[in-house]
Amino acid sequence: NGDVCVQPCSSSFHGETRFVCKAKKWQMFTDTCANLDIRSLFQVIIAGGHLPFIGKGSPMKPIDGAKYSGADDHRNENCQADFSCIIPDILSSPAIPGNIANIVDLLKQISLALSGNVSRGKMRSYSRIANHILNSSIISNWAFVRDRNASSILLDSVNLFAGKLLLTNGSENIQERFISTKGYSIHKNTAGKSFDFSMEFSNSENITGHVFIPEEELLKLSKTSKAISIAFPTLGAIMETSHLDPVFVNGMVLSVALPEELQHILLAFEKVNKLESVKAQCVGWHSAEGRWDDRACQVKSDGVNSVICFCKYHRRTFKSFSILMSPTKLRSAVLGYITCVGLGLSIFSLALCLAIETVVWHHVTKTEITYMRHFCLVNIAASLLIADVLFILAALVHDTARNHQLCVAATFFLHFFYLALFFWMLSLGLLILYGLLLVFFKITRSVLVAAAFSIGYGCPLVISVLTVAITEPRNGYLRSGACWLNWYETKALLAFVVPALSIIAVNLVVVMVVVVKTGRSAVGEGCKSRDLSNMIRISKNVALLTPVLGLTWGFGLATIFDKSSLAFHVTFALLNAFQGFFILLFGTLLDRKTREALRMSCLSSKRKCSLAKVISF
Repeated sequence: NGDVCVQPCSSSFHGETRFVCKAKKWQMFTDTCANLDIRSLFQVIIAGGHLPFIGKGSPMKPIDGAKYSGADDHRNENCQADFSCIIPDILSSPAIPGNIANIVDLLKQISLALSGNVSRGKMRSYSRIANHILNSSIISNWAFVRDRNASSILLDSVNLFAGKLLLTNGSENIQERFISTKGYSIHKNTAGKSFDFSMEFSNSENITGHVFIPEEELLKLSKTSKAISIAFPTLGAIMETSHLDPVFVNGMVLSVALPEELQHILLAFEKVNKLESVKAQCVGWHSAEGRWDDRACQVKSDGVNSVICFCKYHRRTFKSFSILMSPTKLRSAVLGYITCVGLGLSIFSLALCLAIETVVWHHVTKTEITYMRHFCLVNIAASLLIADVLFILAALVHDTARNHQLCVAATFFLHFFYLALFFWMLSLGLLILYGLLLVFFKITRSVLVAAAFSIGYGCPLVISVLTVAITEPRNGYLRSGACWLNWYETKALLAFVVPALSIIAVNLVVVMVVVVKTGRSAVGEGCKSRDLSNMIRISKNVALLTPVLGLTWGFGLATIFDKSSLAFHVTFALLNAFQGFFILLFGTLLDRKTREALRMSCLSSKRKCSLAKVISF
């Protein structure tokens, strides 16, 4: 009804301003909004419920002064014992992105500083805090958390803290709606041990998960030990939202904390989405690299409703496991094979193209137009060759979290040289227009070269620098899991797509001009054989220009959308992976003058070789 109140407030989270908008019964918060002072809450725990002085000045202001006053000394004494004094403030705070990030940071601090001798009370309070941000109703809020690694930090923090849980009477069971922790004492005479979980995934359904330690593994124990397992029914979806990979977690995330002697476990996952057409993939979360790794597990059985995995446990790397379902797995395999073969052929073709151009350069660059044509072709081939090599190097840097700076550098140069390819194609297109339309307007070679360099490398440099300068400070330059431009958060990919498609449109106009111009020259010749000859000439012009000027990249438009068919993806991958071969074929080998010059060079070389033999005798 228009009654909206906008109230700014100070926030310790990145120094941002928070706006609370109220209209009747709803509230909306900005993505950086946070009303929890985590440093204050952590100091409350350390001080046993009393707010200490932090540095100079007055004491830190409590969130609720009465709550932490000295009136309830018994409660304050127990604050370090079970963290209960901070629970009301956390549970009453909205699970907005800013608060989610701060709660993750709080849980991390607690797990690092206060994880010695974790009692049932501590674990219960810790679970209640984690449960608040694992609720299925706020999964979408995680997409706006600034730190893309927040979900993996949460997972590692919970695993670290729960691993120190003390068992009373040989077992422990701490259950919340969206996190469950169980622990048992184990020894070598135990006939196998199973952890069974049945938890709420959404308001309408539950999912189950099971962890089983085989008897042959338990025989490795030299003394009585403990085994801890933690189940997260919603964390998989949260991690999927945060990392935006082309796969989705289709079951619980199950974590274990076991003695070092135990190395293998069996896990059973109920599928959330029971898809018959797609196989499941058993994976372990690689804590050091921050990604799902299929090397940790093997699929023992894959049914319609559930999957059984055999996984290796390692306390420093593989402690958490789940199942992935990838509808694009087959597509990725096909496209990967096409890309690898195509890139290999493309790199070889471009190197051969540059070698041929070096040999025939003086024979084919006698006029300004022919000089500029081959000058543009050499730069097109060089740009694509460097881009192809960078593409292979960028694919090797799959861990963007650990190699962030290297990945940023690879993406910048990949972006620059792919743009350079397009802008040199634009230069070649403009050169063709100049040769066709401005017959009586002469431009010197030096001016043409300067203009071509400004277009071919100047424009890509400006676009690439602006893209990284605008998006990288907000951690929105890179796509998650790959060294390439981001699409989901900042739409940085548009800095490549828009120029590329614009140049394709311009080059389409160039092709149409060539078709019309050559078609008019055939009018009035009145001979069917000549008509056929002219049709061949027109078709040859189109065939020559289409791959060289990048018209085939128009198929890339379909691949931006997730719903595009496999045919578009395969066609785009084929045409672009083999672009180097097309440049060699249509730009060099099928050019009559280039072939004649190459033949003359070969004959000249043979004559020189023969003359050298005669002289040597």
